[in-house]
Amino acid sequence: MSAARTLAVAATRTSFTAPPSTFVRTRPFLQAFSLSRPLQLQSNPTFSSHGTLFSPTFTLRHSRGMCQLAQAIKGDVDDLLKGVVDKNVVEEVKHILEMARRVSSRRDVVHTDFLTPPVLKDSMIALEKLSDVKTVAQGGYPQAERCRISVGHPEALTSDPDVVAALSITGNFGFQPCSHGDFLGAILGAGIAREKLGDIILQGEKGAQILVVPELVDYLISSLDKVGNVSVSCAKIPLLALEYEPPRTNSFKAIEASLRVDALASAGFKISRSKLVNLISNGDVRVNWNTVTKNGTTLKTGDIVSVSGKGRLKIGEINRTKKGKFAVELVLYL
Repeated sequence: MSAARTLAVAATRTSFTAPPSTFVRTRPFLQAFSLSRPLQLQSNPTFSSHGTLFSPTFTLRHSRGMCQLAQAIKGDVDDLLKGVVDKNVVEEVKHILEMARRVSSRRDVVHTDFLTPPVLKDSMIALEKLSDVKTVAQGGYPQAERCRISVGHPEALTSDPDVVAALSITGNFGFQPCSHGDFLGAILGAGIAREKLGDIILQGEKGAQILVVPELVDYLISSLDKVGNVSVSCAKIPLLALEYEPPRTNSFKAIEASLRVDALASAGFKISRSKLVNLISNGDVRVNWNTVTKNGTTLKTGDIVSVSGKGRLKIGEINRTKKGKFAVELVLYL
């Protein structure tokens, strides 16, 4: 195995920035920090002058000493997690709270992997309740969905950590356009864990720009040579060079007898219900970034449905018809 690939594999298994020589950790330590799991922050994020989301800086209360934080996490974790209903989210927020406990005793700074919006939002809310901790969320640009959280003692976290890097993936996409799923599949196929990858910004014929953990930049530049059937090259670019445009969408209404995921997703993606059921069985359907296993999962306004190879669908306004069915606004991301 080449040195670059060894470094990449190691980087996919650790959840915070460290020098290359420290990437290999013992298994219990890795498990403690491994976070496998895109946010509209609620607490007045501040942006740097160049427009990158560099610090929705939640500087939390700093008055009663470090021991209080460890005690709070140990004794009041249920209080900190109030309002978090998704079991997958709960477990990940617990991991992040454990990170906060560690930094409180070591006056250190640690970083999560890229988090989905539900995990990011609930983690920020929980961390905001703790004293003696400062947190910074970064996704590379202001509208980023997937972000990393840096957690540290205020005396240690004195500037925005360099924990997000950008790459440009270019190729001849004029005759063979590639989707978000194509780029994602190519990157994952190169051996990169999903949590090490942030947003993918499509650029049409020009290709795409991606956000990754800095440790994987060199590996991707050397190893990613094809997306779909298109030969590509990768180059590191400054975060300032990111070209983000709001996603294009197509909204339409569907009349359905229920709000089940198999009914609404089949209508939204215009595929048969039986095929959608098979996709669910194969683990290819996610609601709010969590894999669903039951066809009867009920959806509500605001839910995001993702289907591998098909894209993303948002559930809009829901109204009852005179015949008792549901008129549902479906927003398909193009």
